[in-house]
Amino acid sequence: MIYIAVMGHGVVGSGVLEVFYKNHDSIIAKAGEYIDIKYVLDLRDFPGLDYSNKFIKSFEPIVDDPDVKIVVEVMGGLHPAYEYVRRCLLAGKSVVTSNKELVAEYGDELLDIALKNNLNFLFEASVGGGIPIIRPLSQCLSANNIIEVAGILNGTTNFILTKMIREGMGFEQALSLAQQLGYAERNPASDVEGLDACRKICILASLVYGRHVYPKDVHTEGIANVTLEDVRYAAAWGGVIKLIARVKKLEDGRLSAMVSPAFIHKESQLASVDDVFNGIMVRGDATGDVVFYGRGAGKLPTASAVIADVIDAVKHIKARKYLYWHKSEPGYVCDYREVPAVYFVRARVHDRQAAIRAAGRLFGKVRELLLPEGEVNETAFITPELPEGELERALGAFRALDFEVLSRIRVLDY
Repeated sequence: MIYIAVMGHGVVGSGVLEVFYKNHDSIIAKAGEYIDIKYVLDLRDFPGLDYSNKFIKSFEPIVDDPDVKIVVEVMGGLHPAYEYVRRCLLAGKSVVTSNKELVAEYGDELLDIALKNNLNFLFEASVGGGIPIIRPLSQCLSANNIIEVAGILNGTTNFILTKMIREGMGFEQALSLAQQLGYAERNPASDVEGLDACRKICILASLVYGRHVYPKDVHTEGIANVTLEDVRYAAAWGGVIKLIARVKKLEDGRLSAMVSPAFIHKESQLASVDDVFNGIMVRGDATGDVVFYGRGAGKLPTASAVIADVIDAVKHIKARKYLYWHKSEPGYVCDYREVPAVYFVRARVHDRQAAIRAAGRLFGKVRELLLPEGEVNETAFITPELPEGELERALGAFRALDFEVLSRIRVLDY
């Protein structure tokens, strides 16, 4: 008999209990051991459930009970999740979590404690919800040198952009609809400002390249400033706008990492990832491009990934799965301004031809974009590829010529 404890009974936590009891027999068969849930930690009361007798309001019984071998953390947030998970590992209990914020901030420390105590710290559900990505990266693709990882890692922003592209909704209207449908929180900052996608790309980067990538080191931009005019220009260019999180290893061993809206070509495999779906492209030297696709969040898809980790943890009681990365040094992720980029620029101008000539002098050869029914006093163009620092300086000089820059969005080739 192996007992587990579940910390948190929100959307994901209740999903974990639902999947566990619904598929209990098959889960036991796959794990090879009889498993049961001994405690469910939550400050709220949940009367009338078949497992209402398992609820506790204090963490201490979980950490003090030697019969509890595996703890599932689905509380979310950093505190007290970090303190609870750390204490569980130090007490000899393996931990399974869906908490992307926790893994992105403290993954190196918690993995190190697990290693030293011959335990497992597993987090498949922290990236991509029900999309299997952590195991494929750590096992199936381990023979590859991973050149780059890029993807749509946030379903809420992808839903909003899809509504803007397909139905011509403005950002605020699309966000309101996402909130009504339960895709966006009342405070949507984590999604629309790119923070959620940043945490996920940090986890993938840490796993792929073996050293911790911290969110504070990843330049992150959200979608709140993307307009319908930008969407129309992207279509005229031959593509769509998506919020793309990406990481790439540079020749000097450092990483380039960023989250931002971007133009991508309509032929891209990521361009057709719509609504609340996620798509993650892994570019390996042996496999080429491999794309993982599916619902990136949701109660049952995420719970499915959590339970899969529980089964894995049961199979590896007294043994470790090789899932680990090291701490990193300052400067491991380079300043984004050093990395070559291409900009789409849209500006309000008095003389369109004069603006294009000025852009050519400042940026080099630019490609003008025109809309069939574009604004007379507006210009838009694609810059040549230059280091971002040079592009920013040129853009500053362009503004100084009394051209009002309305949009600046990166152009990617995936």
